[in-house]
Amino acid sequence: MKDGKLNGKVAFITGANRGLGFETARELGKQGIVVVLGSRDSKKGEAAAAKLQEEGITAESFGFDATKLQDHQKAYDYFAKKYGRLDILVNNAGVLKESQAGSAPNQTSAVSSETLRETFETNIFAPVALTQKLLPLIRKASAGRIVNVSSILGSLTLHSDPNSPIYAFKTFAYDASKAALNAFTVHIAHELLDTKIKVNSAHPGWVKTEMGGPNAPMEPSEGGKTSAQLATLADDGRSGGFFHLGQPLPW
Repeated sequence: MKDGKLNGKVAFITGANRGLGFETARELGKQGIVVVLGSRDSKKGEAAAAKLQEEGITAESFGFDATKLQDHQKAYDYFAKKYGRLDILVNNAGVLKESQAGSAPNQTSAVSSETLRETFETNIFAPVALTQKLLPLIRKASAGRIVNVSSILGSLTLHSDPNSPIYAFKTFAYDASKAALNAFTVHIAHELLDTKIKVNSAHPGWVKTEMGGPNAPMEPSEGGKTSAQLATLADDGRSGGFFHLGQPLPW
């Protein structure tokens, strides 16, 4: 971390043993925030936390499957007992079950109910349930922050514009799940208007991750910057928005 000191905040990042979640944890850890890495594979989570610890970051690994409600309760119990609150929640865990965006023609008419259910289970039902479970702890923070990791592919405005850069990138289950996640951001942010909690959706960018693929233009090191920015917004920062590197995106 930059100044060698903890700043007193604790963050929980789901799906954090690799890719965007790991880079988000690194960005937050550099700022002196205690980062707790949620990971379905405990061994990979421990290895990821150890790597961050080698960089001087205070990182913890927490075995966590976003789709299991019993793990949501475990997370609540963990933060309640150890910290008595949660300052930052980054709903990062996500799946893309369809062909990589842009690599195949639009197959909306062939998307199976199973693919839709599996995608929505991880990308919308899980973050909604986890946020609801942990919200009492976030309310106890001096200025809680919730970041929903979405995607520009969740923008209905851009998907319906023939001149937009994503117009040809149609992966229905994934795109619809991210649009739903954006709707959750708008609704929960409105509920929390009279609190110090801020909720925003993040588009990390098209990043060279396991999901993003090797043709993505952004390096992994850049992938956590948007989420980290939204997780550390000042008191006068926006809430209920959709952003990429500080720039608003259309819903």
